[in-house]
Amino acid sequence: MDTETKLDIITRNTEEVLTKEDLIQFLENKLPLKHYIGFEISGKIHLGTGPMSMLKVKDFMDVGADCSIFLADWHTWINDKLGGDREIIKKIAVNYFKEGMKASLKCVGGDPDKLKFVLGSDLYHNNDDYWATMIEVSKNITLGRIQRSITIMGRKEGEAVDFAKLIYPPMQIADIFVQGINLPHAGLDQRKAQVVAREVAPKLKIKPLLDKEGNKIKPVAIHHHLILGLGKPTMWPVPKDQLQELWSSLKMSKSKPDTCIFVHDSLEEIKRKITNAFCPEGEAVFNPVLDWVKSLLFRDKDSKLSIEREKKFGGDVEYGSYIDLEMDFLNKKLHPVDLKNAVAEKLIKFLEPARKHFEMPKIKKMKEEMEELLITR
Repeated sequence: MDTETKLDIITRNTEEVLTKEDLIQFLENKLPLKHYIGFEISGKIHLGTGPMSMLKVKDFMDVGADCSIFLADWHTWINDKLGGDREIIKKIAVNYFKEGMKASLKCVGGDPDKLKFVLGSDLYHNNDDYWATMIEVSKNITLGRIQRSITIMGRKEGEAVDFAKLIYPPMQIADIFVQGINLPHAGLDQRKAQVVAREVAPKLKIKPLLDKEGNKIKPVAIHHHLILGLGKPTMWPVPKDQLQELWSSLKMSKSKPDTCIFVHDSLEEIKRKITNAFCPEGEAVFNPVLDWVKSLLFRDKDSKLSIEREKKFGGDVEYGSYIDLEMDFLNKKLHPVDLKNAVAEKLIKFLEPARKHFEMPKIKKMKEEMEELLITR
């Protein structure tokens, strides 16, 4: 695979690459690519956490990158998720969450056997280099910068937080360097941590990132799209100057279960949630159903979406291009009800590998244990 092909695969379906020029240098110099994406362990896995992330992971695998999932149990504890119970967090991480990410990779056609999982507790245990790197990173960031970075935890900038939460950003940045990651990957909501990682990279002495000649390099950060939840925005129509702010606040969230689809949802649940989704006729800018179609269902040049409808409503039609579908929707040639029906059927088929994965007795038991633990939190 030549450099141009690899570059196209790595950068497709992304919101941002920091920076494309650095990535080209990596590829031209045949630098081994070492990827990771980290997750807090906070409950059921939905389309945004699982398949959307795994779409890019599969791309990285396809170009030969060494790919890993970081199970951030310490970060989950710091951020008060799952009641702040470390043992419960760890149990869900290495059982349900790990299997959910494997299932999500199956949905996008990837091979789970090629995926490595790293538990935060394991990385940090008896690891002087990690803690020294965390301090070294901290010495190169101001307190003000840390306070502005707490948005990576889902916290508001300026929000009063306990001191432990200020340790979260430098820990996340240290995770990158201690594991030798040159291709950190995340949703756009993690951008602030990735930017700081690039800024401190030339200053680190304990675990710097190096090229083949031993020169210090910056990690190339890849940010994928955050898909919307299915609910109606708090402000409609959405003011253009608040679009990005509202988008981040209305991204898919497990805390609003009726506005997201979990990877193991039943056929009936998928249909019900899509049927009730916010999908304003003739509107595309802040339409969650169209957002899912564009970002998840039309993920490559071979993607198609078939609409079945009565002849009096235009008859059946198959779209092989998202642009064509959006134009018909904007021109009201495609009704929201017909779009929703088609999306529900497509998602049911798309998530079939995950449902089958969680039907396996051992893995089904992990899911049931996780659900029981969530009830008590």
